[in-house]
Amino acid sequence: MPQSPEAPLPLAHIRVLELGGGVAAAYAGKLFADFGAEVVKLEPPGGDPLRREPPLVETGRGTESALFAWLNTSKRSIIGDARAAAAILPGCDVLIDARPPAAREAAPLGQAMPGLVVADLSWFGESGPCRDFAATDVVCRAMAGVFTCTGPEAGPPSMLGGIAGEVVGGIAAFNALAAALLGGAGRRLELSIHEANIALAEYQVTQSVTNPEVERRHGVNRFAPTSPLGVYRCREGWLGVTIVTPAQFRSFCDMIGSPELGHDPRFVVGFDRLRHADALEAIFAPRLLERSAEEWFAEALARRLPLAIVPDMAMLLRNPVHRARDAFGTVRLGQARFEGPTLPQRLTRTPPLAGGTAPFAGEHAAPPPRSPRLGTAARPGTLPLAGLRVVDLSMGWAGPLCTRQLADLGAEVIKVEAIQYPDWWRGVDPRPAFFAERRYEQDMRFAVLNRNKLGITLDLASAEGAALLRRLVRQADAVVENYAREVLPKLGLDYPVLALERPDLVMVSMPAFGAEGPWRDARAYGSTLEHASGLPSVAGEPDWPPTTNHIAHGDPIGGLNAAAALAALLHRQRTGEGQHIDLAQVECMFPLAAPWILAQSIAGSPGPRWGNRHPAQVPHGCFPCAGEGWVAVAVVDDAAWVRLCAVIGREDLAADPALATAAGRRGREAELAAAIAAWTQGREAGAAMLGLQAAGIAAGALPWPSALKRDPHLAARGFWQVTERPHLGPHEQPSAPFREAGRGPYPVRRAAPTLGQDNAAVLGGLLGLSPAELARLAEAGVIGTEAIPVAERRARAPAA
Repeated sequence: MPQSPEAPLPLAHIRVLELGGGVAAAYAGKLFADFGAEVVKLEPPGGDPLRREPPLVETGRGTESALFAWLNTSKRSIIGDARAAAAILPGCDVLIDARPPAAREAAPLGQAMPGLVVADLSWFGESGPCRDFAATDVVCRAMAGVFTCTGPEAGPPSMLGGIAGEVVGGIAAFNALAAALLGGAGRRLELSIHEANIALAEYQVTQSVTNPEVERRHGVNRFAPTSPLGVYRCREGWLGVTIVTPAQFRSFCDMIGSPELGHDPRFVVGFDRLRHADALEAIFAPRLLERSAEEWFAEALARRLPLAIVPDMAMLLRNPVHRARDAFGTVRLGQARFEGPTLPQRLTRTPPLAGGTAPFAGEHAAPPPRSPRLGTAARPGTLPLAGLRVVDLSMGWAGPLCTRQLADLGAEVIKVEAIQYPDWWRGVDPRPAFFAERRYEQDMRFAVLNRNKLGITLDLASAEGAALLRRLVRQADAVVENYAREVLPKLGLDYPVLALERPDLVMVSMPAFGAEGPWRDARAYGSTLEHASGLPSVAGEPDWPPTTNHIAHGDPIGGLNAAAALAALLHRQRTGEGQHIDLAQVECMFPLAAPWILAQSIAGSPGPRWGNRHPAQVPHGCFPCAGEGWVAVAVVDDAAWVRLCAVIGREDLAADPALATAAGRRGREAELAAAIAAWTQGREAGAAMLGLQAAGIAAGALPWPSALKRDPHLAARGFWQVTERPHLGPHEQPSAPFREAGRGPYPVRRAAPTLGQDNAAVLGGLLGLSPAELARLAEAGVIGTEAIPVAERRARAPAA
């Protein structure tokens, strides 16, 4: 649980200077501050522009932004410029510099401090043709391919508003900075918010070659490659449904009283169910109206089906499961009191602060001088987490994305699978040919998520396999796992057992709803987590049902957040204390919903559903282009409105005094959208984007995810790295969103391991097993390099 201010905090020895505006820098700073670091926020005269962002709250000294307050609890605020920053920096360990790249070039900071850890944080990085593009959170995510597969078949793509893209960028920045601090030497890192958000489009990028249907819009609350995946009305409330496997579909059909559907051969495969979605929904949607969402969810828990009640923001805030975990804390700014999400990283020994007080602009004096923690710069070519060993017991998307970040940063990550049960992202096809042709070595999803890792096999259900894992943990620094809650305790491999082997072990567990409470055994996919987060209730057009925004939103968001458990390793570095992190993945989604959670707490309502419009930026939307393309456009202020009118040749609109303000434009937004669309429809999306960007207007073409491989900006930055792998051949890997400043991306040092590829190196070299012992283990099926077909597993299983 988050702790009181009196308890010790893991990063209390670190001082951070946060410079520049934007949510991403503020959220990176929030992670430091809520874990106890002294964060000094340097604001310009008049205060950070975020102080004027909705929702607003009365503080006793006028109205200010509740969003700003939530992002900046427990920080100091000082008014100043780059010269003030230069005066404060000598006592700092970390600089989060979110000034535009050109401003950093004009007034560089930190070059004379080799031990300083710096993150240069920007929308598109420090190089490439988009470096100086105008952007907003929505425009940046649009350009990262996040929205293109969501929404009506004919379009426009549905674009979730809010701060989700910058939260992702802030988490990535924190992870890179924490890794650099753990490495013990100064580094200047560059972080692209755009590249950080490409993690959310990786599924479609990797699957589009073999399953092109994943890269098209199938309608609201529909996504390939499975069905049903969406939100459905019940007698009371809404139910989020995600059905993937044939067994789940049979159980779902039994639950709704239509068992014959579950045995119909037309509906065994998810793709086939998607092709028959209209007919299937005509059958089961009326059945769901017979009971409340709460009743259906209770039965789903019993059946272990990945369903969720889809709350509105009021329901979310009063949910007793989240309340018991202190998922929301009180934020204070002057006289204002309201609630916002707490950090989801539940470090059991040193948890983060729950809420806190945000500063008024310039409330504090400069901090007292102190000596920085670090003194030397990292050697070129070294990686910050070199020497760290992580045992990876995770599968699928979320856990492997967590450990991929650690591996990209230099950690030795040892991925543990079993020949009986390989990572399900290798594929789950039960047919004999799948095994005979080793198709489980040919899935791009697995290859992308497990690069830079070693791979071994251990049958953890066997006594010898479990014993070998315990021996391996003795020589590890951390363990990451995303098994169902009951699995590791049943195997005798949960944290209390493993901590006996390595008392200073840091272990991350990633249950959907936390390790305790009535929902602890709930099954969930990434879409289930989004459904339970309340985000669908504020997404989409006002007349749509609650709208799913992503095929598996919770998976990449959970994986990015899990790596932020580096805070526990920093605590261990200072104190020698290990600990367990209980990361409820649903809580990782709450910061994405923060603007609406805050509004609900303040005003009793999250406000209207805006669809592709925006509460402050008018006009705002996704507009059709020639060749079936789309471009996102955000008019961020009145000056941008005038420039937009000039670009589209509608000076008459700019001259209309009734349209001079956002409030005036709001009443005629449909008319203005039509005027913009008339212009964009005559141009390809890329040309429309460039024409608008030339006038300083935030605009971005929406690529299909696979088209990101041909993106000129990403190509100029060397983002896609070609890697060779057995059974797969050459393939393109997306780079990490962080890199050393002035250099190329961190390298993909090795391809994802084939099954059991490193058994000899790890079990023989590290644990000292002889070739004869390895051969005996392989003969017994404890280890191996080839997956066992389902029928053979059953034949080998011992009698009950």
